[in-house]
Amino acid sequence: MYKILIVEDDRTIAETLASHLAQWGYEVKCVEDFKNVLEEMTEFSPHLILLDIILPFFNGFHWCQRIREFSKVPILFLSSASDNMNIVMAMNMGGDDFVEKPFDLNVLTAKVQALLRRSYSFQGNVNVIEHQGLILNLSDAYVLYDGAKIDLTKNEYRILQCLMERAGKIVSREDIITKLWEDDSFIDDNTLTVNMTRLRKKLEKSGLQDVILTKKGIGYMLKE
Repeated sequence: MYKILIVEDDRTIAETLASHLAQWGYEVKCVEDFKNVLEEMTEFSPHLILLDIILPFFNGFHWCQRIREFSKVPILFLSSASDNMNIVMAMNMGGDDFVEKPFDLNVLTAKVQALLRRSYSFQGNVNVIEHQGLILNLSDAYVLYDGAKIDLTKNEYRILQCLMERAGKIVSREDIITKLWEDDSFIDDNTLTVNMTRLRKKLEKSGLQDVILTKKGIGYMLKE
């Protein structure tokens, strides 16, 4: 089932859209906290975002630009501000299509279906894991924190993925080594220690202090 996130301040429009799209079999969520759109997005992990331009705190252009820093999820702009400048701006910021308000629900549905077909017919879903602002994109294999990309080696990335997939729980050294061996990487206990040290230094340099905790004699875990 495709998931659609609606970022729309007008509750009547948002609820009408949600009800209509749910009838077509989509799982729909409306953003509630307009200060933390990225957090709601990463938690929901949508296949498509319907994004208004005029929003509280930050406009739709801002959020589109932030989302494009770590995700290729299709974005369909909805706005009554439909002059050419806004349409061009929406596309330049990374939007995939634009629908003018007021719109016909059937026309909007057709655009949603077409955009989903184009985006997912030949590729898998865009998967994102988020933990305390640290964003890991599984589709493109990169990590982002506070708008900045963190360059990791393949082993460092796989270690972080292992910890983020089980955030708040202890992951044994043996489990991490086994996960890395699945990718045919040569890694033993000493190699893991070296990689973990490098990963911690890179995270600290990006502003994440003591985010990976050591559980002596057991393994590691991400701090809650």
